[in-house]
Amino acid sequence: MFLATFSFFMANVFVKQLAKMPVMEIVFFRSIVAGAFCWIGIRQAKVHWAGNNKPFLVFRGISGTVALVLFFITLQNIPLASATTIQYLSPIFTAFIAIFFLKESVTVLQWFFYAIAFSGVLLMKNFDPRVSLFYLVIGVIAAFGSGVAYNFVRRLKDTEHPLVIILYFQIIGLVVSIPAMLFAWKSPVGMEWIYLLFVGIFSQLGQVFLTNAFSRERAASVAIIVYTGLVYAISVGWIIYGERQTLFASLGMLLVVVGVAASILYGKRRKDLEKLEAVVK
Repeated sequence: MFLATFSFFMANVFVKQLAKMPVMEIVFFRSIVAGAFCWIGIRQAKVHWAGNNKPFLVFRGISGTVALVLFFITLQNIPLASATTIQYLSPIFTAFIAIFFLKESVTVLQWFFYAIAFSGVLLMKNFDPRVSLFYLVIGVIAAFGSGVAYNFVRRLKDTEHPLVIILYFQIIGLVVSIPAMLFAWKSPVGMEWIYLLFVGIFSQLGQVFLTNAFSRERAASVAIIVYTGLVYAISVGWIIYGERQTLFASLGMLLVVVGVAASILYGKRRKDLEKLEAVVK
């Protein structure tokens, strides 16, 4: 999960460097590069690319693509640390959706932690004029899409190879981006080709590490590590892009991390206690 967090952060930085390029074009090149690596890995693993649960694989690809497109939009239009923080709401949506999709429960205390996290987002928005309501909503929807995708990954972990799950994500990305590029295209020049290549490479590495993490361990156990990425985002946003954070905006980011991290830790402890009680009985 540490490797996944770092890889996604590097991909985000290169998306930020491509701020003048249409988002769907970035998704297109990302899907080609990452999809090629996926195909090579699948051939080496000697598994069938089509998978077993095709409807869920397609839904995972659709939800992941929607989240990706919207997140790229926020990355291009608001500070790196702010976009990253809003995306960190995804574990809340993961847990909320799991109530209906995976029949998991959420306690009153966890809802309190979620309220802390959302109050942090509102605080960040109100005290950072660079974060408009429009891009805040776009970012929250992106986080919700990620939560949907994570639940599909967890549902598919027992029937599908991780690379097959990722391949469907890339295929859906290609299918969606090709027609969209007919209306918005900018030919890459110079270093933009390198940035596009790195977006694909680091995105693929992040997907591999992330899918393996969620496939091998409970979401609560690994998701908290994602928050190390905020340190990268604040540091690089300040050093490279000159994106300084106000005191209250920083406090808002802290509330998001504290709220979601507390919920994850509490959920993990609760499940451990339930397992212990089951063994004792």
